[in-house]
Amino acid sequence: MRIDDVRRVDLGTFVRPAAETGNGGPRVEAVHGYVVRTPAGVLLLDTGFGDADEETEAWYRPARVPLDDALRAVGLGIDDVSLVVNCHLHVDHIGGNPRFTGVPLFCQRQELEVARAGDYTVPGLVDFAGAAYELLDGEAEIAAGVHVVPTPGHVDGHQSVVVVCEDGSIVLAGQAHDTASQWSADALAARARGLGHEAPLPEPSPWMARLLAFDPRRVVFAHDAAVWVP
Repeated sequence: MRIDDVRRVDLGTFVRPAAETGNGGPRVEAVHGYVVRTPAGVLLLDTGFGDADEETEAWYRPARVPLDDALRAVGLGIDDVSLVVNCHLHVDHIGGNPRFTGVPLFCQRQELEVARAGDYTVPGLVDFAGAAYELLDGEAEIAAGVHVVPTPGHVDGHQSVVVVCEDGSIVLAGQAHDTASQWSADALAARARGLGHEAPLPEPSPWMARLLAFDPRRVVFAHDAAVWVP
């Protein structure tokens, strides 16, 4: 498998309201998933913006791409997916999960516990008939060359996926950062001393060094079409 074999899946868009953007105005954001052909079968990271209550619908105004159409665009169907990973369990990442009855769903144990505690996500998208969770307590290699790495920040139970390919590695960062530029700033913070800079310096995310240790050739994101390259 090569890096170019990792495909983005277009799952729609939503409008992040001004109260959440920090810049005084609303922002349209993409909803991206990713498919990877692993030795254990096709892996899908995230499944789209789920149907929610009226308040959530009015707040985010999602424009969804049906999961079947999104997968068809990359030459796949629901039945081709053997593994599902959710970077976290917010409604904009798990909308299609109930389509994967019996398919292993990988998430951090603490993330599922928070999701089940209430006031976090859409319960019916978390606990549905046939949900087959594979709970992780930290980093794990879930298939040969496919590493799930905890990347807390957006939420405590957030995780990203690193795929080691023939021509290097690619990080499916999910919402570890909202944008490629935010990732770039964090990566530079982690390298600042090695670049010759002296304190005071920004503190990088505590997991950034672990992801950079994979020497990623690309990093891709859940809500940004931009791609980081070293």
